[in-house]
This record gives sequence, structure tokens and C-alpha cells, in this order.
Amino acid sequence: MHNILFLQDLAVVIIAAGLATILFRQLKQPVVLGYILAGVIIGPHTPPFTFIADEKTIETLAELGVIFLMFSLGLEFSLKKLKEVGSTAVVAATLEILLMLWAGYGLGQLFGWSQMNSIFLGAILSISSTTIIIKALEGLGKTREKFAQLIFGILIIEDILAILLIALLSGFAVTGEIAIKDIGSILLNLAAFMGILLVTGLILVPRLLNYVSKFKSNEMLLITVIGLCFGVSFVTVNLGYSVALGAFLIGAIIAEARQIHKIENLMFPVRDLFSAVFFVSIGLIIDPVIILEYIGPVIAITLVVIAGKVIACSLGCILSGNDTKTSIKVGMSLAQIGEFSFIIAALGLTLSVTDDFIYPITIAVSALTTLTTPYLIKSSESFSSLIEKYAPRSVIRTMEVYYHWINKPAKEGPNYTGRKILRKILLQIILNLLIITGIFIMFAFLNEKIKFFLGLYITDIEITKTILWFTAILISFPLIFAVWRKTLAASMVIAELSTIESESSKRNTMHSVVSNTIFIAGSLGLIVMIILLSSTLLPSSNLLILSIILIAISGFFMYRSSVKIYARAQDALKETFIQPADSSEVNLINEHPMLEDVKLESVIILPKTICVNKMISEIKLRVETGVSIIGIERKDLSIVNPDPDEEIYEGDKILVIGHKDQLENAKKFLNSPETELKTKNIFPRDTVG
Repeated sequence: MHNILFLQDLAVVIIAAGLATILFRQLKQPVVLGYILAGVIIGPHTPPFTFIADEKTIETLAELGVIFLMFSLGLEFSLKKLKEVGSTAVVAATLEILLMLWAGYGLGQLFGWSQMNSIFLGAILSISSTTIIIKALEGLGKTREKFAQLIFGILIIEDILAILLIALLSGFAVTGEIAIKDIGSILLNLAAFMGILLVTGLILVPRLLNYVSKFKSNEMLLITVIGLCFGVSFVTVNLGYSVALGAFLIGAIIAEARQIHKIENLMFPVRDLFSAVFFVSIGLIIDPVIILEYIGPVIAITLVVIAGKVIACSLGCILSGNDTKTSIKVGMSLAQIGEFSFIIAALGLTLSVTDDFIYPITIAVSALTTLTTPYLIKSSESFSSLIEKYAPRSVIRTMEVYYHWINKPAKEGPNYTGRKILRKILLQIILNLLIITGIFIMFAFLNEKIKFFLGLYITDIEITKTILWFTAILISFPLIFAVWRKTLAASMVIAELSTIESESSKRNTMHSVVSNTIFIAGSLGLIVMIILLSSTLLPSSNLLILSIILIAISGFFMYRSSVKIYARAQDALKETFIQPADSSEVNLINEHPMLEDVKLESVIILPKTICVNKMISEIKLRVETGVSIIGIERKDLSIVNPDPDEEIYEGDKILVIGHKDQLENAKKFLNSPETELKTKNIFPRDTVG
């Protein structure tokens, strides 16, 4: 019986989503809005009928939608791009969260709510909705634009900060205070987890996918990719982090594989299905009665979310060196709340520190800001133009001067080169230290489970701890040696930079003193760090002395092999980032001599012509002219490599490829009068390429 109810609920949701898609496409409105309204209509709070029997099942399917949406975002946003937008993402996300925390708290106090309600309201308003923004940008065909890449970077930093915020709120709700050590511990654990996952994934996953792709099976590739997605998401949740974070990270790792274009094409239908379920499920939990009861706070909070996020994110982008137009586009795209806000609101209810009305208000504000998001994105271009047109000239000039100053390249010279080398070395040291930290945290986390397994064979707990600690040290050897060697390199670079202007007679002495001091301090710091990380696993004194002796002997014999292992891992990472795309995806137009004479041409479709409201397969353009359609631009929508069943409409700009004479014939054919549709051979056969 339960299976029948599940099938009934799923059928209702999918049918409602399908009808919403058809209706809103015809009305040329964002489909996301249709999904949410469909959810409200079929939801339990809208009379006279109750269409959904088991809301928990639909919530589970919605979770799948979140996973696939975040995974798809990771596929589109490679780690190479994150480096380009990193500073903007950190500045904008941090400024946005701080401003919205303050605005939400102040608004709650203005309403006369309790302090805890106000604090949670600020947290609820601080995080934008990744899933809603992705869907809105995809619907408008803007995911590849510069401002969209900045948005994705900000969303990543927001999600990371949201995890920290949730952990801090949990502690504050219980104890009433936030400890600095808790913040440091959470950040360290999170950074270590991400470091291990990214480095390990970038080494192993592309090679796994290279192996799978040899079988030329789309089914095998799709199942492997989805298995990786769910596996990493499962591990992430079990470690206490967001399922969305895990799905995004594995997507970003897979984005560096050679098969990325094929994987994207395979994943899009799966993602679209479950994302539709996700947005319908949001509508299911909206209660119109509660929204009407708190309509005043809902509207006020919605206005604060839109205004606050537009100002904070735009200002953050400007401060980090982006032009005004791009910054305003980013700000107007991030003006909503979503999935993390639901989690924070639910956390307050679970801990019994917030009132019951906070959650439905959160849902209502999310729904309203979801409705406005597509329109804000569409109008961002014209709004930024108005700002530039009517803003005081002095303000515009100041912003232009700041933009050119912040983006001015650093001067070349010996100091510049040395600083560049030093930054690279320090970054590698930090990454290695994070991975070492992650290894020890992992063994501490697994201590109880491994201890139970080893307890079947070893009854002494001290021996069990010794084995775990010794194993953690051995696994960390390549990284420990790498940090030690890079500390030596960094000390020499710092000594060189600090003594470059010294007198030649004293330079060698000062260089030696500075270099040795920094190297010794760094080595001692590394030893202290390992001791602190080992604190939960250190055995008794006798076993500790024995373990140290064994580690010293192992280190002596493993030094060379550890250096080789680290070097191979570095080479594997470099290979991942520089490997070419799959040969099937290479743009042959610029690389193959056979296609030197091939041209690209765009054709605007006029009213009442032969191909209006016809599918590509119906007009048989290639048969008649030898030309192929490779893209369609339709108002705010761009379709790359359209399918044969894609319809062509009046006003579409069609991108076609072919030889010069073929393109001339194609332009005549595409805009031939509708009455010539039945003519089989409009052009002589010798014009076909």
C-alpha cells in the first residue's frame, strides 16, 4: 500500500511540474515560479483537496534535487575559475553575511521579538539560495557570463560560512555564548576536510573516469559519476557538513576531467527532474493562512532582503575591484533566501529557542524573493545603466579611479619575483598542513569504530591507540617531509628578500642568520603542531618512546620514497589541470586544415517565413543547403548545439556553420516565404556542400 501512495504522490508532483512548465513557458515566465505555485496548489494547506499523502517522501526526493543541482553547479564551476574570483567571493560573501546579520537582528527587535528570534532571523537572511539562483540563471541562459561566475564563487564561500554559522548558532542556543576556540576548531576541521577531499579527488577521480571512458559506455560513465556524487555526499553528511557542500565539491573535482562535456550532457536530464521536485516541495510547505497572518513582517523582511543583499553584494564586488555594471548584476542576482535559511529556521525550532512562526515566515519570504529573482536578474542591465547615467559624476569618477587603481598590475623587479615565489611556497605549506591536520582528525574520528574492531583481536586500549597514531604518522610522512623541505626553501627566499639591500660585507652573515632562524622556528612549529594533533591518540609513556624510535627509523628509510610519492602526487595534480578536453569536444574549426574555409554566420528569422514554428528536423536545412545550425539566441535564452526537435520562432537569431556559398543559400532558405514550404528542392542540388 505504501508503494502505491509513493507512486501516487510522485505522479501528482511530476504532473503538476509538467503542467507548470508548459504554462509558464507559454507565458514566457520563469519556470521556477511555476513549480512553486504548483506546489502551493497541490499542497496540504490549499483546499478543497489534499493531493499529497506522504510529504516526507517528497521531502526526500527534494533532497535529491538539492544534491543534483549542487553537483551540476560544481560541474560548471571549475577550480581554475575559483582562483580568478576568489578575492571577490570572500569580500562580497563576508560583507553580505555581516550586514544581513545586523539588519535581521535590528528588524526582529523592531518587531518586538525576543533576542533569540532576532538573532536567528539575522542568520536566516544572511545566506542566499544557491539552487534558486542556478535555476534562474539557467532559465535566462546566463550561466556562462562573467557576473554569473562571480555569483557562483560568492555562493561557494557563503555555503562554507553557512556551515560555520549553523555550528555557532547551535552552541550559542545551548550555552548563550560563542567561544573563540569553537570558531577556530570548526574552521580548522572544515578546511582540513576540504583540503583532503580536493587533493585526493583531483588525483584519483580524473584517472578513474579516464579508465571508465575506455569502455565507450554512457551508462557506465553516468552510473560511476552518480555513484561518486552520492558517495561523497554521504561521507560529507556523516562528518557533520552540508550535503550540498559535498555534492558541489565532487562536481568541481569531476569538472577537471577530460570527459566533462559528455558528463554534463548525461547529467542535465537527471538534474532537471529532481530539481523540479525540489521547487514543487517548497510550494507544498507554504501555508497561505500563516502568511496572511504575518503579512506585514513578511513584506518588510522581503524588502530588507532585496535591498540589503543588493547593496552588500554590489559594494563587496566593487571593493574587490570589479566594475559597477558587473557588481550591480551580482548584487541583484543574490537577493533571495533559500535552502540554508530553511535549515537555520528548522534548527531554531529543534533546539526550542525560537517561536513557531519563524519557519513559515522564512518559507514565505523565500517564496516571494524567489518570485522576484528572475525579474531582478533580467532588469539588472538596465538598472546598472540608470545608475551610471544619473549618479553624480564625482561618484562615477571616483569609482573608475578606484577600479583602475585596484586592478593595476604590480611592478616587476627582484622583490616582485621573490614575493611571488614565496606566496606559492607558503600556499603549498598551508595546504600540506591542512591535509596533515585532516589525517589526524580522521583517525581521531574513527578511533571509536576502529577501536571496537581491533578490540576483537587486541584487548589493550593503549596498544590500539599506538597502532592508530603510528599509522597516522606513516600516512603523513610524505606531507611532513614536504613541509620541512618547503620551510627550508621559504626561509631562504625570505632571507634573500630581507637582505637584498644590505651591504655586501654583512649580507652573507645576515642571510645565514635570517634563513637559519626561520627554518628552525618553522621546524619546531611543525613538531609542536604534530604533538597537538596527536593528543587524542598518544599512548602511554613506554609505548610512546617505542613508537618514536620506530617512527625515527621508518623516517630515515622512508625519506627518499616519501619525496618521490609527494613529487608524483604533484605531477598528477598538474596533469589533471593541464590535460586537454576529450578529443570529441575539440573545436576543429581553428585546428583542422580541412575546415579553413568554414565560416560562421547569424541569421535573424523574419515573420511568416518557411521555418517559423517548425522544428529543426522539419525544415531539413542541411539537406537543402549543406549548412548546420549550431546555436539559437532567443531574447534572454541561448541554446548551444540545439537538438533536432528544437523549434524555431519569429525573431530568433540562428547561428549556422558552412562554406560561403552554402551560407548565402541558407540565408535565402531560412527567410523564404511560408508558401514555399511544400517545394522540395528550392536550391539546385549542386549548391549542397
